Amino acid sequence: MTYKLVALDVDGTLLNDEHVMTERTMRTIMETAEKGIEIVLCTGRGPQNTIPFLEKMGLTGYVISHNGAATVEVESKKIIHQFEMEKNNLNPYMDYCREKGVHFDVNTAFEMYVDNVEELAGPVRFMYENYLMLPSNLPAWEELKEPVVKFTAFGEAADMEAVYEDWSKWEPIFNIQRSGEYFIDLMQKQASKGNALQQLASKRGLKPEEVLAIGNYYNDITMLTFAGMGIAMDNSPVEVKAAADALTASNNDDGVHEALVKYCLS
Repeated sequence: MTYKLVALDVDGTLLNDEHVMTERTMRTIMETAEKGIEIVLCTGRGPQNTIPFLEKMGLTGYVISHNGAATVEVESKKIIHQFEMEKNNLNPYMDYCREKGVHFDVNTAFEMYVDNVEELAGPVRFMYENYLMLPSNLPAWEELKEPVVKFTAFGEAADMEAVYEDWSKWEPIFNIQRSGEYFIDLMQKQASKGNALQQLASKRGLKPEEVLAIGNYYNDITMLTFAGMGIAMDNSPVEVKAAADALTASNNDDGVHEALVKYCLS
């Protein structure tokens, strides 16, 4: 099969555990793009801290951001599609986080908000610095004019397990995703990487079998199962590996490079 689009997750897939894209992986992605294969980053990050990775490689096209909640064109920064959340339905989740001392942020397509940005410190501030994003103070809902596309809770893994267990018992208003060991994301019910990738592929006139996707975590399962070839990183949980068609090396061993060489360049 000749693949025409490659969808790459970012954290835990494209980047190693030091949040670095290695030179070898970068060169292989660029070589893949030179063959006419479209490269799309498909991530839980926002576009503002995803687009720079494509720009570094001299690539354009699209990023599927916020776990599929917002698709953005790289050059124009135009929002192609977004899944809007009902803001008031987030109030119980915000109350829960404030009562339990769980850190959270609220995301529009291009902006991120927290309760008190001046008080960010320790692991929370370090997390935002690692992900190249410093949030702003959360305004009242009536002052926030842009659609909210994602709500993220952040904390220690055991704490997030407890939060996920609690929220899973609530009325299923939102799509609840584990996007990393320390993160829980809420999005509009139809928002997912798989749905966004399906929409983009259709827009580009591509069939699922012309799409290859590589990911490593639970929020990647929908895109791995949509793509004609879904590849899981070796650092993936067992459920993600089970959903994939094939496995590649870990993010610390240039797994993206290995997969692209095998399925796109050989």
